[in-house]
Amino acid sequence: MIHIRPDGQGAVEVEAKVGILKDKHTGQRLQLPVLVETILTPNSIDSRFESNMTLAQHKHFNSILNNLKTFSAQPGHTSAPLEYTHLHLVDTFYQPDSTRDKDKVRVTRDEKSGTVLECMQKVRLGNLDVYSPKRAADWRISVNMEIPVPPPIGTATLTRKKDRMSYAHEEFTIDLTQVTSSTSPTSKSEVLHELELEVARPDYLLSTASKRGDPNVSETERNAFDELIRAFVNNARILVRNAGEGWQ
Repeated sequence: MIHIRPDGQGAVEVEAKVGILKDKHTGQRLQLPVLVETILTPNSIDSRFESNMTLAQHKHFNSILNNLKTFSAQPGHTSAPLEYTHLHLVDTFYQPDSTRDKDKVRVTRDEKSGTVLECMQKVRLGNLDVYSPKRAADWRISVNMEIPVPPPIGTATLTRKKDRMSYAHEEFTIDLTQVTSSTSPTSKSEVLHELELEVARPDYLLSTASKRGDPNVSETERNAFDELIRAFVNNARILVRNAGEGWQ
């Protein structure tokens, strides 16, 4: 899945997006001769992953997550409550300085104040597509490096406004986002609705990975990485299981 680790310092991002795997030729959802959830060999099928859902599906997940937040705050609930944040962000994308570098620079600002929250370059390390024939949606795991960079000079090639409802629980965050994209102030905007799950603490993920199977640490530490990934996969499957019809 991951062939190279890029030079430079940055944070590892591990996320799962819910969407649909489509045949590039027909534009329809893949139909494969399998009965159960299946990981596709990268680049083995001429397909694309689309994470856009309808507004109705967006509202459906918003209702589910809000109900979970309310339930988790009830007295006697055994696990940590969900934390909720509503963010309004603006991403602007710029061409990299080097012609050898294909990854664009992204500047993220708070929409209201204009404050720059981060300036970074996302380097894609690899994807795994998971086909779910018994569900209304599929999912994709992506691993990236987010590398801080100096503020770019020039004109942005793309602007994305993100209306994001973020739900955090223990080691994960779930982001439900309406994205409005445009290439210029006069161009027609495109509105997308996306759902993604992300590992909240990349440093902890790498720390547990470094101790995986180490005989010199406790059994809990040796198994922490596997437990974290198991919980990540289970959470992604729960989101997919709750996906009704309504994917674009």
